[in-house]
Amino acid sequence: PGQDASERPKWDNKIQYLLTCIGFAVGLGNVWRFPYLCQIYGGGAFLIPYLIALVFEGLPLLYLELAIGQRLRMGSIGVWNSISPYLGGVGMASMVVSFLVGMFYNTILAWVLWYFFHSFQNPLPWRSCPVFNLTEYVRECELSSPVNYFWYRETLNITPNIETSGSLQWWLVICLATAWCIVYVCFIRGIETIGKAAYITATFPYLVLTIFLVRALTLPGAMTGLKYLFTPQWEILKNPRVWLDAATQIFFSLSLAFGGLIAFSKVNCLIQDAIIVGCINSATSIYASIPIFAILGFKANSNYEDCLNNNILSLTNAFNMGDQNITIENYETWLTYLNTSDPTKVANLHLKVCDLQTFLDQSASGTGLAFIVFTEAVIKMPGSQVWSVLFFIMLFTLGLSSMFGNLEGVLTPLLDLKLVPTCIPKEIFTDSAIHHYYVGSVPLLVIAFFEITAVSYVYGINRFSDDIEWMTGRRPNIFWQANWRVISPLMLLVVLLAYVVIQAMQELTYSAWNPNYVDFPMYEVLPYPGWVCAICVLLSTVPCILIPLVALYRFVHFLKKRVERLRAPSFYENEGYVSDM
Repeated sequence: PGQDASERPKWDNKIQYLLTCIGFAVGLGNVWRFPYLCQIYGGGAFLIPYLIALVFEGLPLLYLELAIGQRLRMGSIGVWNSISPYLGGVGMASMVVSFLVGMFYNTILAWVLWYFFHSFQNPLPWRSCPVFNLTEYVRECELSSPVNYFWYRETLNITPNIETSGSLQWWLVICLATAWCIVYVCFIRGIETIGKAAYITATFPYLVLTIFLVRALTLPGAMTGLKYLFTPQWEILKNPRVWLDAATQIFFSLSLAFGGLIAFSKVNCLIQDAIIVGCINSATSIYASIPIFAILGFKANSNYEDCLNNNILSLTNAFNMGDQNITIENYETWLTYLNTSDPTKVANLHLKVCDLQTFLDQSASGTGLAFIVFTEAVIKMPGSQVWSVLFFIMLFTLGLSSMFGNLEGVLTPLLDLKLVPTCIPKEIFTDSAIHHYYVGSVPLLVIAFFEITAVSYVYGINRFSDDIEWMTGRRPNIFWQANWRVISPLMLLVVLLAYVVIQAMQELTYSAWNPNYVDFPMYEVLPYPGWVCAICVLLSTVPCILIPLVALYRFVHFLKKRVERLRAPSFYENEGYVSDM
């Protein structure tokens, strides 16, 4: 099925293909979501459910997508249509999800570009608060921090809540347009350009991570952060949410069910590389966590010492002591003594509680890790501009390589089905797909479940194994077959049901940045209004609904054709036609 192999674009070599698949699989989630999950779920203990999910869920699905893409040589819609016309909705759902997630990724790239452009300033613009009326700092910044203020006010210019409309920020519009132009240039000639771009987009993050690793390990407090990462808290494994998040993390980390891997693998793919791609992806998550946690340890140590120094300054001024009398090393001894001799005076100082563990526990996910926690750590490092530039270039290349896969998951099925007129250049069609939506987790879980059950029970495992043997010379062993038949579908179903149940039981809330909020750091937890919840449900269900809708359409079309065939003889009789027979 599909186009003749000679008509297909080809990778220049196997390295290009591997780098492109690795670049698609390795994304922003490896750098900011995996470390966050390790932080909140017991450090090294989280690796246990994560590796179990990799072996029994991630690798089998990755192998399946690469193999079916190579065998049928089509995009996601063509592949599932070839297996059964009733499964055409699976490919359409993948295409829609790839489109929606691609739009979300490009918005992140716009934010990254904004910070990248500002990283060349000396000092960095998020190092200190802006001055108001040339005499005093902006109050909102003083109440929070320069890093928070730059993100929420000078970058997003965010409104106090989701129901308050804001205006377009021209600087972000320009950054978004720039991000799309870069993606467009890299994607303009398809695989020929993507393969060459992958040499940079897939390798540069590893270079930057290595540079950060060397630098981070020399920072004070780095060992504290690494100890926090690799010290398992075994009791946390009793929490079912840990296993759920581990399963979904490995699933999204490998970029399964987007259709991009199927699109890539149809072009000179070697499906044995599934294990290589999957293992490199997971190893990258662990490798990225080491410098991230070393830097978080440095940040926590710096904040801890700043907290102590502020308390020492208050005590020194209040008790008219010499500057070097109270130090960080003897702070606890002096505090105990002063509390005993004059407890009222100490209480009136309202000293902060300084606890290193508390600073280590201050986690931040996603954008918070990249644009708040890490930027705060960078300003405390010597040569902060250099580290900031490197960090945001790394984030941009990670997002860009993932964008290649997302857009390939949209364009390839449409081009395969000839839904784009041949007179329209592919580059123009690529440029027209510019929108920004949010899509939830449920569609990908549903798509993956239908993918693996379709291959196992519609296409047939024996037939699929014959195809793999014909392509590679080896028949899948019992491990792969057992996972495809039972283990992986069961795990996906359990994860899907658990995810839906947990989400249904929880109230949907978000952290709003409210400059009038009295408590530091000015985050106000608010419930989502009903209309926002409705939009989230709609965006989550629309791709899923495509699967039964296409199946229903095919079934109605089949019934219509059958009725027409049954009515055909009586029609000819009534019209006076005589059969040739």
